[in-house]
Amino acid sequence: MTATPFHVLAKPIGPICNLDCHYCYYLHTEDLYGRGNRWQMTDSRLEQFVRQYIESQPLHARDVEFVWQGGEPTLLGLDFFRKAVSLQKKHVRPGMTVRNCLQTNGVLLDESWCAFLRENGFLVGLSIDGPAHLHDSYRVDRQGKSTHAAVVRALQLLQAQRVEFNTMVCVHRANGDHGAEVYSYLRDIGCRYMQFIPIVERRGAGRHAEATGSDAQPEVFTMNTAEEAVSSRSVLPGQFGRFLISVFDEWIRQDVGKVFVQIFDESLAMWTGMESSLCIFRRECGESLVIEHNGDVYSCDHFVKPSYLLGNIERNDLNSLVDLPAQVEFGRSKATSLPQYCHVCEVRFACNGECPKNRILLTPDGEPGLNYLCEGYRSFFNHIDSPLRKMASALQASMVDG
Repeated sequence: MTATPFHVLAKPIGPICNLDCHYCYYLHTEDLYGRGNRWQMTDSRLEQFVRQYIESQPLHARDVEFVWQGGEPTLLGLDFFRKAVSLQKKHVRPGMTVRNCLQTNGVLLDESWCAFLRENGFLVGLSIDGPAHLHDSYRVDRQGKSTHAAVVRALQLLQAQRVEFNTMVCVHRANGDHGAEVYSYLRDIGCRYMQFIPIVERRGAGRHAEATGSDAQPEVFTMNTAEEAVSSRSVLPGQFGRFLISVFDEWIRQDVGKVFVQIFDESLAMWTGMESSLCIFRRECGESLVIEHNGDVYSCDHFVKPSYLLGNIERNDLNSLVDLPAQVEFGRSKATSLPQYCHVCEVRFACNGECPKNRILLTPDGEPGLNYLCEGYRSFFNHIDSPLRKMASALQASMVDG
């Protein structure tokens, strides 16, 4: 077992999906493994994963969380997840709580699914990018048709069956100027827990890749040329900052304590001196691995590439992969590769350079490793500084009084 807890994101069906979202970052995995591959985690591999994941957690760990993602995991059917829950009960330690999270587009959810999710305490992450005219910009089915109505139907089923869920909003070029509209729409249809995920696609990457332009295109980009580095679907740095600010201003006006937005909760924790629970905002990362359908384990789900393959659970124990020198260095490099420009930034304590996958720009001093979203995060964190200082002080005072 490891000395500290770690997380594994499970991809039991790899990248296979029933939708054709234009910005999906995981479609390249289909080419990595070959399109004729059998995209399903076998029963024996599932048990190996469940057993190893539980056994590898530190002795003092009181809970373990399984996160099931894809692709679209519901394509595996209910029996797969019934089996997973049964195996968890078989291998769980005395006194340990097992939690499950299912990330889904919602299209296949029905009353049977929702009953199972409620009975087994699953938290559901439901993907929806706002009202139909924004959501359907990129989240379409295999025929290029709208998916919004199907997602709203799934949301209503989850509500009716009292399944705990949060909404996962991808922020991109189409909805990036509509932060308050997206937030208000979700709030008004009963969403109380929200996540906002910026879409940053390197130009030329993915199934829906756009042309990279002429040979004269620069290989390095600055804050002034950031737009040239990414696809036309990607949210712009300043646009993302304005999106978050407009959501924050609407939230703080009337919804504090009623609606919970992940980045606001994480920010408040950081303003009280705590470290974020999100790997993107932590000083170091490397404690959130990903397992593919065939048992391959990678450093991170944004680094599913041959150079980041750590091993396979049929040949290696999970705990040995977490502690590999290569994985330890992967996590440490988030801090050691941070440019000097970031070290002197007033909001470094909150941002910490964000995710390494987005560090594709040069700093104004010409140093590599600046995050593409720097402008947006910096404006957002500065905007919320004053109200969060007050909230942090009130929270700390209440803890002392309590």
